[in-house]
Amino acid sequence: MKVIIAEKPSVARDIAAIVGATSRKDGYLEGNGYAITWAFGHLVGLAMPEEYGIKGFQKENLPILPDDFKLIPRHIKEGKEYKPDPGTMKQLKVIRELFDKCERIIVATDAGREGELIFRYIYNYLSCSKPFDRLWISSLTDQAIRGGLESLRAGSEYDHLYYSAKARSQADWLVGINASQALSISAGSGVWSLGRVQTPTLAMVCSRYLENKDFVSQKYWQHKLNLSKEGNVLGPVSEDKYNDRMEADNIAGQISQNGIATVKSVEKKTVKQEPPLLYDLTALQKEANSKHAFSADKTLSIAQKLYEGKLITYPRTGSRYLSVDVFETVPELLSGFKEHSLYGETVKQLKDLNNRSVNDAKVTDHHAIILTGNKPGNLSGDENLIFDMIFCRMLEAFSTTCIKEQTTVRFEVQEKIFLTRGAIINQAGWRSVSGVMADENEKDDNNTLPPLEEGDQWNIDSTDTLEKQTKPRPLHTEASLLSVMETCGKELTDEAEREALKESGIGTPATRAAIIETLFSREYIVRDKKSLVPTNKGLVVYLAVKDKKIADVAMTGSWENALNKIATGEMNAADFHKGIEVYAGQITAELLTMHLEHKDEKVKYICPKCKNESVVLLQKVAKCKNEECGYVIFRNKSGKDLSDKHLIDLLTKGKTSLIKGFMSKAEKTFDACLRLDDTLKPVFEFDNTGKKKSGKR
Repeated sequence: MKVIIAEKPSVARDIAAIVGATSRKDGYLEGNGYAITWAFGHLVGLAMPEEYGIKGFQKENLPILPDDFKLIPRHIKEGKEYKPDPGTMKQLKVIRELFDKCERIIVATDAGREGELIFRYIYNYLSCSKPFDRLWISSLTDQAIRGGLESLRAGSEYDHLYYSAKARSQADWLVGINASQALSISAGSGVWSLGRVQTPTLAMVCSRYLENKDFVSQKYWQHKLNLSKEGNVLGPVSEDKYNDRMEADNIAGQISQNGIATVKSVEKKTVKQEPPLLYDLTALQKEANSKHAFSADKTLSIAQKLYEGKLITYPRTGSRYLSVDVFETVPELLSGFKEHSLYGETVKQLKDLNNRSVNDAKVTDHHAIILTGNKPGNLSGDENLIFDMIFCRMLEAFSTTCIKEQTTVRFEVQEKIFLTRGAIINQAGWRSVSGVMADENEKDDNNTLPPLEEGDQWNIDSTDTLEKQTKPRPLHTEASLLSVMETCGKELTDEAEREALKESGIGTPATRAAIIETLFSREYIVRDKKSLVPTNKGLVVYLAVKDKKIADVAMTGSWENALNKIATGEMNAADFHKGIEVYAGQITAELLTMHLEHKDEKVKYICPKCKNESVVLLQKVAKCKNEECGYVIFRNKSGKDLSDKHLIDLLTKGKTSLIKGFMSKAEKTFDACLRLDDTLKPVFEFDNTGKKKSGKR
């Protein structure tokens, strides 16, 4: 008998259907010489310090550097103690019995670093020595599963991937455990959390927040001409900026008196805009956050569901390219979508596919995210959005170049230069797929200009003095944070530069969402609409460690680069481990010598129920800290996460202003206010006519 172990029951069922294992048992499926069982994610992990005889936070115990890391089953919290999860223990017993009876194991956990670790930790915990092969596939279609089973690879081919995964797991333990205990000791009270990737990520959020908060805006003035000639009008803006309003007004008067603006130069250039690359997970998460305000975690969750539904390929990929052999299948994948309501016509017109996203050398463990060719059935509204984003990006990536003729015109008045820009699209190319002809930063330059030649004279009808202000860099959103995590803190707009720095980013496409969610769960950051804002607790941690090695983004990026080299066999895992032990010792020493100044400054609000000043805003709820009361308002209401302001309005006024974007059970959006009813529960309130803004509840 052969045992196939998958990462989830749903994947196990898909594989079982292919191999003919139709008999259902407790914890596995059986038939046709196979038993297909499953994990529930990480069933086994690294033991906590207590398993090494170390209890409590004591300075003399640090740094904790186990000679051999112990593996234990997943634990859950019962009261104040952690105990083995009964469900985990039951499934491990099933897996042990199957492994003992089988001749060979087929590993079908997710084909990536974490999937490899999930299996190997189970395999090692059970002290199994049975031979195993690897099923390595990029989609869960029947065709992909069959093909993968026909071309299984020796498990040993993935030893280096496992060494990388184990090195990452142990590094996170060494840094997280030692740094967190050291900081908690320095603080004198409370439990504080630091992490190898978590803390540099927090540092990027906090440093941007403080930079934004401390920014002193400066006023400046520019002139805008209102020009006319033969029925045409233009409004070029001055090249010069003035810091003094009086000077700006004086010059505006002189310009207006002149009456004529002369075209000094007309510069035209043809610009070719290549289509965007296909999505990897980070690119998909960034765009879903920008367009739909989805969190990185939500996008990953939806993409995983589409993958398990056989609609898209493996989502946890870091590559934006296809191999040549996969590229050859794209026309067939798209052929079934000729009647698609949004993109059917584009599919019909797509002939010679652009191969910019094709590069065998840049395909890592998995290629970019694409459709499998299967048509979706009844998807939820959010699932449809992500599916259509991936579909649209495929069509864009394989479409022709967008060609624009960009024009820059310089007008001169009394030796002052005024600029206006325009563009004509000669070939829409890939931009015709979505119909968006310019990026956000190009929109002002995308207007069509009238015929203009050097020496032309235009009448100055009036001159406006525009008051402007310098602006700080905006607070991080999840999209911008994912970008700087990907490029090791560097803010890059050029796609090629971003791709080049991927190997030294912090975290991986598969883990960045979880890292951001950890910062929320630790109550280090909160969302304010799309922006990420540190809490007082988060700022206390940041200010304490900002100059320490634990917050060094570049160093964390170098560790990630090293892990990638371990996975390819270019670096020895033992050498990496020694380096991490030295690093853990250094950061522990740094943190133990400092004194953490902190106090609980979480703002509290009057509880509508018990009338005490005891309600605090947490990541998922507004909660009364009075244990006898227990009043709570959940942030998520009909698919919409309420902001801090919404919760504060409910607590202080009993009602919010109009909130947009609730989702009904029929998956239609609607707008409404929220108010507390007689039982203090938040309920919808619509306008006086009783009509919803859109959709149904």
